[in-house]
Amino acid sequence: VASGATSVERIGASSVVKMSDITSLSTIERLERAADSGTTVTFVGASMTTDGPIEVSWREIHDDARAVGAALQARGLVPGDHVAILGPTSRDLMTIVRGCWLAGMASMVLPLPMRMGSLDVFIDSTRSRIRHGDAKLVLIDDQLAEFYTAAEGDPPIVPMKSIMPGAPNVPSGDALELPPHDPERLVILQYTSGSTSEPKGVMIPDRVLSANIDACAIAAELTGDDVMVSWLPLYHDMGLVGFLALPMTKGVDLVQAAPQDFLARPGNWMQWLSDYRATATAGPNFSWVLATRALKRMEGLDLSRLTVALSGAEPVDPLAVDAFVAEASRFGFTAGGMFPAFGMAEVAIGGTFPPRHRGLVTDTVDRIVLETQRVAKPVEIQDPDELGLTARQLPLLGRPVPGLEMKVVDPETFEEVPERHVGELLLRGTSVTPGYYKRPDATAALFHEGWLLTGDLAYVLDGELVLCGRIKDVIIVGGRNVFPEDIERAVGPLDGVRAGNVIAFGMEGYKGKESVVVVAEVRVSDTSGDLDAIREHIHHRTLEVCGLPPRDVMLVNPGTLPKTSSGKLQRAKCRDEYLNE
Repeated sequence: VASGATSVERIGASSVVKMSDITSLSTIERLERAADSGTTVTFVGASMTTDGPIEVSWREIHDDARAVGAALQARGLVPGDHVAILGPTSRDLMTIVRGCWLAGMASMVLPLPMRMGSLDVFIDSTRSRIRHGDAKLVLIDDQLAEFYTAAEGDPPIVPMKSIMPGAPNVPSGDALELPPHDPERLVILQYTSGSTSEPKGVMIPDRVLSANIDACAIAAELTGDDVMVSWLPLYHDMGLVGFLALPMTKGVDLVQAAPQDFLARPGNWMQWLSDYRATATAGPNFSWVLATRALKRMEGLDLSRLTVALSGAEPVDPLAVDAFVAEASRFGFTAGGMFPAFGMAEVAIGGTFPPRHRGLVTDTVDRIVLETQRVAKPVEIQDPDELGLTARQLPLLGRPVPGLEMKVVDPETFEEVPERHVGELLLRGTSVTPGYYKRPDATAALFHEGWLLTGDLAYVLDGELVLCGRIKDVIIVGGRNVFPEDIERAVGPLDGVRAGNVIAFGMEGYKGKESVVVVAEVRVSDTSGDLDAIREHIHHRTLEVCGLPPRDVMLVNPGTLPKTSSGKLQRAKCRDEYLNE
């Protein structure tokens, strides 16, 4: 996995084994070994357990999963089949995922509806994924059964409970027939967020999942003493791979909550970290903002053991990180615990990791030079107000995890560019997907001479990755490559604007020149002024950031902006909806 590396401590055990011994293990072998690690998963939160926290050994989960695998086989499913799973984060869902893998079947954990107003879209996109992914069976939670019913052409749909131990006709786990190891057999079919008409299922075969799990464990320096806490949705790669597959196959203690328990009260997350003396957790940037607000109202926590506070899945905002560190330090958290990382479904999850215990390190660059010359020229700033106007502060996201290589190239010529020059990030190595399921067109577009095209604009600094933005989102205004994140972050803190709920995009303007449109969710307050005042403030802040006035500023109600199932803003969809308006 890593050149020059000869050994690594096996997670959940005291022995030291050769790297080759770890990476040669199949997912099934890893699950079998981890079941005897003596570690546990503790279910917390009202959505997971109504009678208070429940601690269950991985062995018990494993034995239940064997029965699930046997039940799937009894229904005629065979190794290589795909099983769609539609349900909220729960012990049953986790057990079913493990059961699928033990039976040699690929799990397709489907996204849940973000808002009930989009129920028709949810049904259409779910059916599209189920059919495109050739699911042989759909397992559905009772809570969602009334929202999704079978239509002509659908595979059989059965309740999740019907294949769990104790249900009628569910065989014993002893009946499970473990399939022979096949490194190319799919373990996960992970559908990306996108249009319902053209779904893209990232194929994660056994060899890719195994390689990335090992790479993440090594890069994050995980040991048998770690305790991981997660509320992340299991239909998202960070939750499914980073905070379920990893502890489940490595035998690491896990504390599992549901997303709705975090969203209802973000302070729950901080309380779980304290109660279980967690060492590792993760969340997107917005979740750390919510946690910071919650911490202001909390007392008596102990966050001193938290040394992997991973921020990923969306751009890391240094100001948000600094605010969290300042508030969490009251409870023993140290700045070195922050862990800004890069990942994507196309490499299972982990792409680049910083050193553990280092914390956030940033590179402050001239924003105008970055936008006009695509060069990251370092600058020193005296006035914090310069950030976002004349300078950008960009996080260093570490080096590629073991087994991965990266390079930054000119997007047109594919020539590698020098350090501090911005281009497209390319990856290759053991963790890279073979492509998108039944999408040869999209797969061909994903690679160039064996390198994965990430679509991210980035540069390299001292061997570490620095991200600037997505190629498809860049707005060219007056000869400058304006990154929408800059506008969105500048507008977000304005009074009356809902932070994290602003989208900026470009569109053709006068004489074919591109101009900027800003759409913001707003809520009028006693101090914000009326809607006209809020619009005017957004107009001036956008002008400051990109040098030209926005073509339009549209104010919308809370909950209006389109987002992916994992909560990311959808700029392209927002642009389409704006044009339709």
